[in-house]
Amino acid sequence: MEKLKALAVGVVTAAALAGAMSPAVADPGDTVSTTLRQAIDDLPVVDEARTGYERSKFKHWVDADRDGCNTRAEVLISEAVVPPTVGSGCAISGGVWHSYYDDADQTVARSLDIDHMVPLAEAWDSGASGWSSAERQAYANDLGDDRALVAVTARENRSKADQDPAEWLPSAAGALCRYVGEWVAVKTRWGLTVDDVEAEALRELAPGCPDEELTVVLAR
Repeated sequence: MEKLKALAVGVVTAAALAGAMSPAVADPGDTVSTTLRQAIDDLPVVDEARTGYERSKFKHWVDADRDGCNTRAEVLISEAVVPPTVGSGCAISGGVWHSYYDDADQTVARSLDIDHMVPLAEAWDSGASGWSSAERQAYANDLGDDRALVAVTARENRSKADQDPAEWLPSAAGALCRYVGEWVAVKTRWGLTVDDVEAEALRELAPGCPDEELTVVLAR
């Protein structure tokens, strides 16, 4: 299955805006459109708590559509800039990927990690601790928005770990605005909160980026 394409950060048409809703009144499945800076201001500010977190509480890399390719493979196939060969058992060979975090091309699938844009631990801290197991699995395998999961070099992903934008940003200068927009989009999509330090960092970063339209299909 090819990843479903959500609308990315960018200018949307007047027709799309006319049908959009505010996150405050929208329901799961609704499309909301706002601006980057407004979306940051709309994120609820709440103290974080990691009590009870275990990575195993987010079952990931499942084969939701039973086509033989798990979530990791689906992302690799979808994000390849030169398509790989997909063999028996979803074995991936060939292909080229661009890791936008560090502006680096990769030609070996196993050299890439699939990054949860908002890390699992950070999601737990900012709301997912109260979700059901099914909701956490859906989050960890979110193919419904191509900003949620990103194929990047292992060194960037492991450098990031579970840090938020107050603690870590991509090494490529040109990646900053895309990263901030995608972080905010995923937090909005899943109804996640931010803590004081994270909110302040996002507000400080946003003026250096175009205040473009941000369009998100809500997952919850």
